[in-house]
Amino acid sequence: MVAGEGAESARKDAATAGPETDGAETGGAETSVRVAEAALREAVEVIFVGLGLTAEDAATVADALVEADLMGVSSHGVSNYIQLIYAPGIRAGRIEARPRLEVVRETPVSAVVDGGGGMGHVVGRFAMELAIRKASEVGIGAVAVLGSRHYGAAGHYSHMALAHDMIGLSLTNADKLVVPTHGSESRLGTNPIAVSIPAGDEAPFHLDMATSTVPLGKIMLARRAGQPIPHGWAADATGRSTTDAAAAFEAFRLLPLGGTYELGSHKGYGLAMLVDILSGLLSGAGVGAGGGLGNQVGHFFAAARLDCFRDPDEFKREMDEFLRQMRATPPIEGSGEEVIYAGVKEAAARADCAANGIPLHRDVVAYLDGLADELGSTAPRLGSA
Repeated sequence: MVAGEGAESARKDAATAGPETDGAETGGAETSVRVAEAALREAVEVIFVGLGLTAEDAATVADALVEADLMGVSSHGVSNYIQLIYAPGIRAGRIEARPRLEVVRETPVSAVVDGGGGMGHVVGRFAMELAIRKASEVGIGAVAVLGSRHYGAAGHYSHMALAHDMIGLSLTNADKLVVPTHGSESRLGTNPIAVSIPAGDEAPFHLDMATSTVPLGKIMLARRAGQPIPHGWAADATGRSTTDAAAAFEAFRLLPLGGTYELGSHKGYGLAMLVDILSGLLSGAGVGAGGGLGNQVGHFFAAARLDCFRDPDEFKREMDEFLRQMRATPPIEGSGEEVIYAGVKEAAARADCAANGIPLHRDVVAYLDGLADELGSTAPRLGSA
């Protein structure tokens, strides 16, 4: 399948998707409702059992999706990809409901895992747990993955290392959507990078970022609202930066982090290539995944024990001090914004969701309830939860 066919398939999939958001953008109070974490977990678990997953794997998927919502990353929670990728992919046989996961190459410090075309959340947890186990034994563990599928929020897997006093790393390649600097056609995915580092009393450092300037969801939101987008977000069919959200969506060409060469897009381009090399070439999954959303992709995970380098308590004390220095930076006068660091918003979102429930768009609630009805599942109906 040529690159254009893959982009067209992905564009059609995205065009028929429900509301897509980035971060906590779920609409105003009139379009969103708050759902209790326990009810949402149960509903998602039962739905995936109805789609053919084992109870254990369904719980793994629910954990990854609900965790994203708890951390305010609703674009990768329950709101988009159940409808866009997972449910239709499983039903069409593009995603294996009960894959055979296999370690195909291994050393004391590394491994390559074949995910058998299964749900990326299931494959990702298996691989990250393997990296953590190797790090527990020898200090550092690295696992490359092929034959997986879309795995949701990259940060879910790096975050798993924190409970073990480890630094976690999670990377994945993705469908072609991003043009190289000075290029006119998409060659790379949004190829996210996630790193989680423990702290003491402060919120852990938790960086989860795409290597494009923005995710596709930002373009979709502006297109639905009929609003322009800033230069540097996306390109038109010629590869030139555009402010027309509709033209950007039709072209399916996001720009690398930085937007333009003058603003450093070559750096985002380089980072996207790095992710493709580690996730695609090193694993054998291939680079520049094509064929539409939900195709097979590769991942890369790593974990490193703090005590291989320093006393963990000393490190975390100094980490706290460093993080407080960042937050103590005087803000720009009149900006109305305080200085924070990656991980603070996620911690605040978790606290808010724990107290008030997880915000979901009413259309998402209606879709999940409708899917539960269709599957004849015993899942709680969120619209009445």
